[in-house]
Formats: sequence, C-alpha cells, structure tokens
Amino acid sequence: MKGWPIHKSRSLLKPTRQLCAFTLIELLVVIAIIAILAALLLPGLSRAKQQAQNINCLSNLKQLQLCWHLYADDHHDFLAPNNFVYNVSSSNDFQIIGTWAPGNARVDATTDNLKAGLLFPYNTSTAIYHCPSDMSVIEDGAGNLLSQLRNRSYNMSQSVNGEGDVIDPIFGPMNQLIPCVTKYSQIRDPSPSALFVFIDENEDTLYDSQFGFPAPNSGWGNVWFDMPSNRHNQGANLSFADGHVEHWKWQVPKIFQGNIPQGVGQNELNDYNRVKNAMRQEFN
Repeated sequence: MKGWPIHKSRSLLKPTRQLCAFTLIELLVVIAIIAILAALLLPGLSRAKQQAQNINCLSNLKQLQLCWHLYADDHHDFLAPNNFVYNVSSSNDFQIIGTWAPGNARVDATTDNLKAGLLFPYNTSTAIYHCPSDMSVIEDGAGNLLSQLRNRSYNMSQSVNGEGDVIDPIFGPMNQLIPCVTKYSQIRDPSPSALFVFIDENEDTLYDSQFGFPAPNSGWGNVWFDMPSNRHNQGANLSFADGHVEHWKWQVPKIFQGNIPQGVGQNELNDYNRVKNAMRQEFN
C-alpha cells in the first residue's frame, strides 16, 4: 500500500562475486612482454650510465687541470713536479721531495699519498683522482687482489716537469733524457691546446703517477711504457695545458698483454702517434 516501506529482497542487494585469475597462457604473455621491454630498456640505461660516468671523469680531469694551473700561478710559472717513477722490474721507486701525487696506485689502501701531493691543497676532494668507470682494486704486498677500489686512475704526462730539474748521479740532468718543460711559458711545441697534461691510464699499467713514453732516438722504437685506458667506449679522457678536456676513442682496443714495454702493432700506430703528437718530442 501507499506509504508502507518497500523491502527489497536481501538477495537483490548482495553483490555478485566472481573469481578472476590469469590463465597460464596469459601469464606467459605478460612475462614475455616484460622481458621484451627489459631488453629494450636495459641497453639504453647502460649507455646512459656509461655516458654519465664519462662526463664525471671529464669533470675530474677538468678539476685536476685547474689545480695544475693554480699551482703554476702560485709558483712563478713553475709547473708542479712530476717526478715519482716506479721501476716495475725492481719494485723500486724514485722520488724527489715533493710531487703532484706520490704513491703506488696498486697498493695504496688510503688516500694519504694523494693528500700529500702538491696539488691537493687546491682541491681537497680525493674523489677527483679516480675515474668512476675504473673498477680495478688494490693489491696486498704479495699481489693478491683485495676488494677495495683504487684511489687513483690518472697519470700526468712526462712532458710537463717529468723529472725535468732532477740531476741523476749517473745520467746527469733528466731533462736531457726526457723531453719536458718546467715552466708554463715554455709550452710551445706542442702548443698548450695540443699538449696533454693528465690522462686516464690503463689500470693494468698504472703504478706511479707519471705517464712515460719513449724519448726520440732512445732506441726503444714504438712501444708503450704506459698505456691509455680502454674505458668509456674503447677510449680515454685527457686534459690539456690550456685547460680544456677531451675524450679520445681508439681505433684499436688498448689491451695489456702482460709485459711492459709493450710493442705497438701496425694497426695501432694511428692511436700511438696521436698520443705521441700530444707530448713534447724535443729537448730543452
């Protein structure tokens, strides 16, 4: 009747429940789609990570290069000493008091040697001495690999005060054995824009802090004393005396064969000469 409450059946108000589930085929399709998306995305993410690491490495070298310039400004045009050399065959080092970065990168478990370097006061971040793509680890005294990453990945060219003022008791002035300059104003051939200062070195040849190269008419021929790195998409990063940085891609991978000096094959000559032309070839 009109005015009486209308009662709906409880069965009409109760929601209907339906069981939902993936079939095996649907589940396999979803997994396949996820796998395809991952295959498409992961290479792009990997390239982005490598690019970021390369930019970080270039930034490190830019900051080290600035430290190098500031040192020369503060020392009446004299360049930071670059006189730490490690003899691989005898495990001896040769160091005059004061150098840009003392120590053996393969065994240094602390950053104390970096902090003792002459460039450290101009930038007190030890992180700028290490390439983010360098996954090499330190060793103990017996040569056993440890878990800790190395503290330094970069070397300085022998062309820039590479033992230039050192007087060897047997060989005499080192600047007669190693073509180098001791003052910034002496950088003319190559020019400051073409002479590299810091280089991202191959982890298999990195010991001391000087990037060595055979001097003209030394009798060594075309060999590597130290090798550039093979990181950053088969390349290395370098900084130059005028302050700019560059990424160099190699035509041939820089792979250490087990002994230094390492001969240079015919197919590697273009890379070798490129490094050579960015170093001083004439004596003072």
